[in-house]
Amino acid sequence: MIDLSISIVSWNTKSLLRDCLRSVRERVEGLSYEVFVVDNASTDGSPEMVGKEFPEVRLIANEQNRGFAAANNQALRLAQGRYVILLNPDTHVHRGALETMVRFMDGHPEAGAVGC
Repeated sequence: MIDLSISIVSWNTKSLLRDCLRSVRERVEGLSYEVFVVDNASTDGSPEMVGKEFPEVRLIANEQNRGFAAANNQALRLAQGRYVILLNPDTHVHRGALETMVRFMDGHPEAGAVGC
């Protein structure tokens, strides 16, 4: 079972997205997770960068900009995690942050959402 599904919506954020994905790869430990990048018709090479540098990421490359909510919904329909986080591409994940959030949710079944 996957602990966490991570959805990142991107539009022309290649450099920021690369840093965000690196931080996930390097700093998330002790969780099973999957990452979705939904690209909203970027023209800066973002989808190609994801495919080349992050083959473990599930890339959804839209032909038009569908907006933030619709793009996240595309990933949410495919997500297998017990929990889902919507992560912006300008985010740098700190070591232990996502693990702490999952532990909180596991310990508080009455909670429907959490933010960091």
